[in-house]
Amino acid sequence: MVVIRLARGGSHKRPFYHVVAADSRKRRDGRFIERLGFFNPVARGAETELRLALDRVDYWTGVGAQVSPRVAQLVKSFQSRQAGGQAAA
Repeated sequence: MVVIRLARGGSHKRPFYHVVAADSRKRRDGRFIERLGFFNPVARGAETELRLALDRVDYWTGVGAQVSPRVAQLVKSFQSRQAGGQAAA
């Protein structure tokens, strides 16, 4: 089964996560099928905290991929930020 989840990167006490589509049997930070974006929980200032390719997330969920709970929260917040940005423009 394909799952959309976070793969941890970054250095000690400076986490950085890639949002990836991966086989559920593979390790958390192991082989993945496609990188869909990133999440930087310790972003400061003008650094981007979250970036997602929503079209690819929609594709993978459309073909049956399961989304992890944390990634589901991130997708929801990213969509609301984009909707808010488009309404302001």
